[in-house]
Amino acid sequence: MASLDRGTVRMVILALGIALGGLLAGRGFARARATERYVTVKGVTEREVRSDLAIWPLQVIGADNDLATANAKLARSIAGVRQFMTRHGLDTTRVELTGFTVSDASSNQYASGVPTNRFVIRQTMLIRSSRPDAVLQASQLIGELAAIGVAVSSGGGEGPSGGPTFVYSGLNTLKPRMIAESTARAREAAEQFAKDSRTSLGGIRRANQGVFEILPRDQAPGISAESQIAKVVRVVSTVEYLLGS
Repeated sequence: MASLDRGTVRMVILALGIALGGLLAGRGFARARATERYVTVKGVTEREVRSDLAIWPLQVIGADNDLATANAKLARSIAGVRQFMTRHGLDTTRVELTGFTVSDASSNQYASGVPTNRFVIRQTMLIRSSRPDAVLQASQLIGELAAIGVAVSSGGGEGPSGGPTFVYSGLNTLKPRMIAESTARAREAAEQFAKDSRTSLGGIRRANQGVFEILPRDQAPGISAESQIAKVVRVVSTVEYLLGS
């Protein structure tokens, strides 16, 4: 009888252990399920800005059957571009001369006929200016150079659509305020969701500030941000908030 009682006690202890383990596991599962109650929201903020830097490559050409004469024509064209820039209020001291190349048509074994000019010399004038509005105005009047015999192509094969590139360099000063705004708007959306679903809003489960984008103000096919002085800076913050019961 005593042996039977000891066996019964062991079974009771085992049963209690299983029950207690199940209870603790159940509570742990409930806590895990509770942490899965969250809402994902996005906050968007935008700023319209104006470029503070213009980069404008101009490819200047000098051509002739005599190399020295072709080079002299190139030098006169470069001087003509500098005068053009001065007339339009641009600083010529920041001009960089790059990409000097000489082509000799007589060395082209695949050419047919006699070339008009044996030598063609090309050089790129890289204009950097903190007056993007003046650069834009000058780029729209570049035809004036043809009138004085200057052979030039805007962009030099580098700029968007063959024109100046406009840059906004003040992004770092905007970041703190824009992140704060986008996060605040994300919280507003989360609070509204919690209110509509009749639950309480908890703390942040996870957050991602997103990537800053610089977009053209006037968005249309074929228009890039680099070709416009006016731009839009945009950031989207993604935040996950815990929800109460």
